[in-house]
Amino acid sequence: MPLIQTPFDFHSTADQVLSGVNLAGKRAIVTGASSGIGVETARALARAGAHVTLAVRNVEAGERVAAEIAAAVEGANVTTHRLDLAEMASVQAFCDGWSKPLHILVNNAGIMANPGLERTGRGWEGQFATNYLGHFALTLGLKDAMAEAAGARVVCVSSSGHLLSPVIFDDPHFRFLRYDPLTAYGQSKTACVLMAVEIARRWGNTCGIQANALNPGAIPTRLQRHVGGLRTPEERRKTIAQGASTSVLLAASPLLADVGGRYFEDCNEAAVVSERPDNYTGVAAYALDAENALRLWEMSLSLLSR
Repeated sequence: MPLIQTPFDFHSTADQVLSGVNLAGKRAIVTGASSGIGVETARALARAGAHVTLAVRNVEAGERVAAEIAAAVEGANVTTHRLDLAEMASVQAFCDGWSKPLHILVNNAGIMANPGLERTGRGWEGQFATNYLGHFALTLGLKDAMAEAAGARVVCVSSSGHLLSPVIFDDPHFRFLRYDPLTAYGQSKTACVLMAVEIARRWGNTCGIQANALNPGAIPTRLQRHVGGLRTPEERRKTIAQGASTSVLLAASPLLADVGGRYFEDCNEAAVVSERPDNYTGVAAYALDAENALRLWEMSLSLLSR
């Protein structure tokens, strides 16, 4: 199957990708939209006409962003709601409070390379819980709303960091393995890709819900604060507007109608790699493996039920 190519590339911005796209009447949720590419993703979707909900842990920061978007985008419809992805009660409350059709869910929030092992109240490793399990629970909780929308899209923001580790199925919470910050980050981002693969398989034909994953690229944000800042060579660094371009492509571009279970970078489908390249491009075969995706889904359901 040939890789999907679009007219956009490394240099494209979110606004360029959505130029001419009309999202009036559509509802979108962007998690982690109080900083970084989440803000730009929300702004671009609002500029295209969508009613955007900023799902954020820090409501005060989210309300500042909503006000900034409203001031910059004429007619913008942006609201803010609290969501802490590491707290299942918060995720449940958010889902219980959502009552309208949902057309776009951008699972964008994330943390990176916590220097020490941190666990949630349920004993889950913090990065796996925030980057993946919280989004998994959120997506499940909003499934009916997305099915009602007909043609909904789920965007799973992964990272080139997924190339650092597959999901460690026998010990995802580092109860036996020595904790390594980047390995933990890597497995959480691999899990995000596998979630998109399984959503597309389960819900693509039955519910009209499609999902894809992406690497936004190297963007200087607070995400890298635990690893000493961005280390990518300057020629491979993106602005925030460029970093959000692949997210909005997967969220709303008509070029990807009915496309699901794939991984994109620089606004195009990435090639599958069998070992980690020096330039950290491509998608690891283990991140698109259907058996891994099913195993992760079932493991995640089991974790949420305890």
